[in-house]
Amino acid sequence: MVDVVVVTAGNWRLWRELRRAALLEAPGAFGSTLAEWCGEGDTEARWRALLGDVALNLVLVLDSVPVGMVSALAPSADDTVELISLWIAPAARGRGVGDEAVRQVVAWASDKYPGSSLLLSVKSDNNSVCRCTSGTASSTRARHRKIRPSG
Repeated sequence: MVDVVVVTAGNWRLWRELRRAALLEAPGAFGSTLAEWCGEGDTEARWRALLGDVALNLVLVLDSVPVGMVSALAPSADDTVELISLWIAPAARGRGVGDEAVRQVVAWASDKYPGSSLLLSVKSDNNSVCRCTSGTASSTRARHRKIRPSG
């Protein structure tokens, strides 16, 4: 069973741990780099601000171990909620964690912003996330936006 933890500024250390693991394991999947979040960039104030600026931040826990993360932005002017920053640890892939992450965002968006659509922003070379979210667009008011890989 996958447990879900809502992450706020108060438990920023949990988000920091997973985000840094994600940036290390899949550096091309995100718009920022591990180097940007280390050293001088690794401050409590910065992590808290990041979490405060994003409407939904979730950590997914499998067998009592944090193994995934996902975020969602509040609706834009065109009433679209955007799913961002989805990452699942390699050892947890294929075990339903990514599916649960997407389900959680869809449920949150449907509950908090009824009638909104969902945009799944995925780097086009991020095959594991593309597979994980492929059924979402057909089962909800969702659409994919593939973003060119960095570099």
